[in-house]
Amino acid sequence: MDLQGYRRKIDRIDGEMTRLFAERMALAEQIAAYKKAHDLPVYDAEREEEKLAEIRDKLPDELKEYGASLYRHLFELSREWQEHILHERGDEEA
Repeated sequence: MDLQGYRRKIDRIDGEMTRLFAERMALAEQIAAYKKAHDLPVYDAEREEEKLAEIRDKLPDELKEYGASLYRHLFELSREWQEHILHERGDEEA
């Protein structure tokens, strides 16, 4: 396969990852509403550590820490989005 072929495959994967990211963030928004309604904190360290362990277990040894790094950043973005939603909706309700 030539470079353009590899790039087309990467572009296809990136498109799917983008769609899945948007879907994940929409769910994070719903989770923020649930947490607000049940007076739960946005950050759940235990949950994140459990998820990171699961992710590492699913990856080959040479990718474990790269995958964990990716997901730590994804969790951070999700928390930031939830905080944004909570503050935005909190202002509307005030």
